[in-house]
Amino acid sequence: MASYLQIADDEKGYNLDLFCVPRHYEKDLDKVIIPHGLIMDRTERLARDIVRDMGAHHIVALCVLKGGYKFFADLLDYIKTLNQNNDKSVPLTVDFIRVKSYCNDKSTNNVKVIGGDDLSSLSGKHVLIVEDIVETGRTMQTLLSLLSESRPKMVKVVSLLVKRTPRSSGYRPDYIGFEVPDAFLVGYALDYNEYFRDLSHICILNDEAKEKYRV
Repeated sequence: MASYLQIADDEKGYNLDLFCVPRHYEKDLDKVIIPHGLIMDRTERLARDIVRDMGAHHIVALCVLKGGYKFFADLLDYIKTLNQNNDKSVPLTVDFIRVKSYCNDKSTNNVKVIGGDDLSSLSGKHVLIVEDIVETGRTMQTLLSLLSESRPKMVKVVSLLVKRTPRSSGYRPDYIGFEVPDAFLVGYALDYNEYFRDLSHICILNDEAKEKYRV
């Protein structure tokens, strides 16, 4: 069972006035729920756990775009630091894939792989899938099913966030940063119709913003 930091359902979070939030988003957010510094500290520990478990192998880190790009970059930076400061280091290469399963604030059952290199290149490799958030789990289960056709030697999944929701399929990643309430979260590259990726902290989106940015 993966360890994680749990954000409670009744977590009060932090007032926006305590942090640097872009002015164009100030009226769109309820509160900061995970400050950027806490994200970074937790990501550093995840990097250490991953190197401990997978460090005997060449790892192909597969970034799930677009929402995973910030977490992916910061996680790999921490792994790079470990490589530079430990007697043992892990060879690391990167790859990218793009999936889409959201319409506005709802996760759909229609999971589309709409970008990335040919997954057959991962045959026989030790693959680390890096995801921003697991909600229902169906997107990741679909991706894992597609990936299995290429016969990688090992597949592990790390997700910065896992949402507590009755819509969950029961899937849980191998590594989890935070378990979060069933609210719509934005920031740190998590978006709402492509907005809010440029927000450093993870925040709860308010209902007015959902209407404002709806497509």
